[in-house]
Amino acid sequence: MAALVGTASDDVPEILATGRIDVTTVFVSMTACHKEGRDASYIEWHCLDHCPEMHRLAAMRASLRLVSTPECRAARATSEEPYDAVDHVMSYLMAGDTDAALDAFRVLNYALLQVGRTPHLLPMIQRAVYGFAGAAAAPRIKAGADVLPWWPPRGVYVLLERGAAPVSDLAEVPGVAGVWWATGIPKGEPYSTGADNTGLQIAYCYLDDDPVDAAERLRPVVEKRWAEAGVVPLLAAPFQTIVRYEWDRYVP
Repeated sequence: MAALVGTASDDVPEILATGRIDVTTVFVSMTACHKEGRDASYIEWHCLDHCPEMHRLAAMRASLRLVSTPECRAARATSEEPYDAVDHVMSYLMAGDTDAALDAFRVLNYALLQVGRTPHLLPMIQRAVYGFAGAAAAPRIKAGADVLPWWPPRGVYVLLERGAAPVSDLAEVPGVAGVWWATGIPKGEPYSTGADNTGLQIAYCYLDDDPVDAAERLRPVVEKRWAEAGVVPLLAAPFQTIVRYEWDRYVP
């Protein structure tokens, strides 16, 4: 963990006044591992072809691909059905009107499919839409909560719960650089597949420590949260971020 100097952005009004994040929508795809073990091939295709194309959309702000390794899976604090089968998490952050952003996303996906640019598919567990609800950054990282999606994490701890409770305090846990969270927006096909996300809250804890080590520190914190906050845990799991051009470095 780097020892950075100066005052954190979130404590400087002059910095915040120059620009705030305009993300409204988090589009999340949770999938299982490839049935024939072609996870590295899938990651390579998605990172080199599919995901970059999505950023031509005016509403697109950021994207994040995560993968669970056997070590990550063993460090889960909870993993209820159907989310126990989740090995990959892909998230797109979009701005503006949610329906318009999703429609543009669908049109581009279909255009790529029509010209043979979608060779790989993973077993879908849940595809769902969430509305951005808040963000918090640990002052020690200096960068503000607004820019966490562009800050380089070593991994991400994903927390999916039924019910809503504050999560900003998770940024106080050593190894957690900051947290973004969002609440479920029920949508029909093709934007929602699998379990209904009505009443769900998803949080992304951006990590600057090894995801498995950070997960061990987070475990007693989230377990206390579930005992006191009245939310039902569905998934609490560390994930690795993708290492570019080392597509097989982290696979299920």
